[in-house]
Amino acid sequence: MEQQDFHLITHVLCPYVQRSAIVLQEKDIAYRRTDIDLSNTPSWFKQISPMGRVPILVVNESKPLFESAVICEYLDEITVGSLHPDDPLEKARHRSWIEYGSGILDSIGTLYNAQNEKSFEQIRLEIQRKFQLLEQEIDEPGLFSGNGFHLIDAVYGPIFRYFDVFDQIVDLKIFDNLTKVKAWRVVLQHRPSIKQAVVEEYPELLLQFLAERGSYISQFVTAEVV
Repeated sequence: MEQQDFHLITHVLCPYVQRSAIVLQEKDIAYRRTDIDLSNTPSWFKQISPMGRVPILVVNESKPLFESAVICEYLDEITVGSLHPDDPLEKARHRSWIEYGSGILDSIGTLYNAQNEKSFEQIRLEIQRKFQLLEQEIDEPGLFSGNGFHLIDAVYGPIFRYFDVFDQIVDLKIFDNLTKVKAWRVVLQHRPSIKQAVVEEYPELLLQFLAERGSYISQFVTAEVV
């Protein structure tokens, strides 16, 4: 790969940012990272982010790329060794379940914004059902598809990280009886690229975020936990 300059614009809690950071580390690509406050974005960010979202990957200080899926695919294409399966059908299957992962993230957002116990329980059951379907797609306990790390694993690492924090305050029982999903979760918890995709204070920052939502889950975040 020709030497290039990569600058990743991020927010400390964004799971889509984490996808890009994981791929950069898995591909051993040097990069700079700048965290911004999305509630008070700098003027230069508005000029390079047409959709007003992170991540943004600025290449050679002049060409900004937006949307994590695009960034991850680009990084995969410009480096040796793909994070996708070689078989076109299997690659398409992975991409389908990557999109499914984005749907799980949407559901997680709905969960932590739920205003009462009834709506919270409804979305909890919906998330549980989504993981029950996913259980049937995992080849064997370990990573999603055998022993090799793929882009789909980079996508689900940040998803499971939410539940690492949720587990500190409430027992959601999402993964009960899901042997392969639980094994996948544990493997990803220990993957260096996934661990390093967030700042060390991530759990405390997410708990503070949850406490300030004023939603049903906020009541479980005690002052001691935060």
